[in-house]
Amino acid sequence: MPGVTGDHYFSAEPGTAARPREVEFTAAGRDYTLTSAGGVFSADRLDPGTAVLLRKADLPAPDAAGPLLDLGCGFGPIACVLAGSAPAAIVWAVDVNERARALAAANAERVGAADRIRVAAPDDVPADVTFAQLWSNPPIRIGKEGLHELLLRWLPRLAPDGVAWLVVARHLGGDSLHRWLVERGWQVRRHASQKGYRVLRVTR
Repeated sequence: MPGVTGDHYFSAEPGTAARPREVEFTAAGRDYTLTSAGGVFSADRLDPGTAVLLRKADLPAPDAAGPLLDLGCGFGPIACVLAGSAPAAIVWAVDVNERARALAAANAERVGAADRIRVAAPDDVPADVTFAQLWSNPPIRIGKEGLHELLLRWLPRLAPDGVAWLVVARHLGGDSLHRWLVERGWQVRRHASQKGYRVLRVTR
């Protein structure tokens, strides 16, 4: 399974040895060096889909107030980029993987945004929080049913004028997910396609 070291990256408590390593990438004109480890999604590099998402989607403006959501944050690259792009916004970094959350918190501190990146398990996000933006490279490999449950849980937490940015590989169902979202009443536009990935812009 690409990007997975040992057990599934969506395991709550990975049993794989951590073996920390550094991941370097550039996004929005800024260089990042973040800490990753085994047992989390794309442990050895910035996932290609995440790279396409950060390159092609419309990052929040510097004055964006948020709150913003990085759903399935892994070791935190999207959350760190969102915090860098919108220094006034609170960014929620949510993941079921305990090790991923620990790494995301450490990386938030590393980029100087620990006061604005709130790392949480899904059930620990207060029910009254709604999001101006939702960003996700969703965990396709949890299966279609699990993916649909995930999106049905979190997309309704967008603010009325909120927007979700999703990236999905075409060969892993990017176009069928587009259709499924439309069938459930969401406005979906294919914002970009690159390297076999679809970047979807989703609104109410």
